[in-house]
This record gives sequence, structure tokens and C-alpha cells, in this order.
Amino acid sequence: MNLNNLRPAKGSVKTSKRIGRGQGSGRGGTSTRGHKGAKSRSGYSRKFGFEGGQMPLQRRVPKFGFKNINRVEYKAVNIEMLQAIAENKEVSVIDPEVLRQAGLVSKNDLVKILGNGELKAKLEVKAHAFSESAAKAIEAAEGTVVKL
Repeated sequence: MNLNNLRPAKGSVKTSKRIGRGQGSGRGGTSTRGHKGAKSRSGYSRKFGFEGGQMPLQRRVPKFGFKNINRVEYKAVNIEMLQAIAENKEVSVIDPEVLRQAGLVSKNDLVKILGNGELKAKLEVKAHAFSESAAKAIEAAEGTVVKL
């Protein structure tokens, strides 16, 4: 094997169609574009979503609603899950890092604690938001609520 006998693999290199190089090539004349019309002209490009003059789908379907750019998405965690984590991992402080290790939230999630379930353990809970019922339940179990 030398540099002078290197070849690409068989069938990996294709020669491109030479269009518009005279009648003898078999691809002269209309150059594979058919006869007349906008599509045969140079510089033609069809508008995105064009349906041949029929009213396009994006104009037939009505618009409604809006996206609130100020919306804050929280990952919801119920206090019954906090109780389960406290029992399994034997921890007294629960923060987003503990919840991430337990597989309940992802790295950049904001955490909101909700009040579904029952909490018996005395916990210090750190989260970005709390529902009223969750805060009451944590404080009723002599725990503390820390807003991040």
C-alpha cells in the first residue's frame, strides 16, 4: 500500500449529473427542468408551507392562547416523599441536593413542596417554594421551613 495507489472504496464516490452541457450529453435543452413555468426558471424557490395556491394549513387553523414569558416552572414534591426519604436515608435536612440524589428532581430544577401525604419526621426542609398546607404540616411535625 503506497500513497500513489490509494483509491476510495468501490461505489463510495459518485459523479454528479452534468446538466445543461449541450444536446449530446442527453441533459441539454430543458436541463431536466421540464417545460416553462416558475419551477423551470433560475432563482425559483417555493415559499415554505406553500400548497399550490390552496389556503395553507398555518392560515386555515386559528390561533389561540399565549406563552407567558415570566412563568416559573417548579418540580413538585409531596411531603409523603420527604417522609419516605427521611426513613430510607435517615436524614434530618432535606434540600434540592438530597432530592436530586433520590432521583426526584434534576440538577437545575426549582423545587416546590406540596402538602399531599403525612409527615411524622422532624425535618429541616429547604426548597424554592412551599404550599401553605405543606408548610403547616412541616411545622406541625416540629420541623423548619427554609425558602431558598
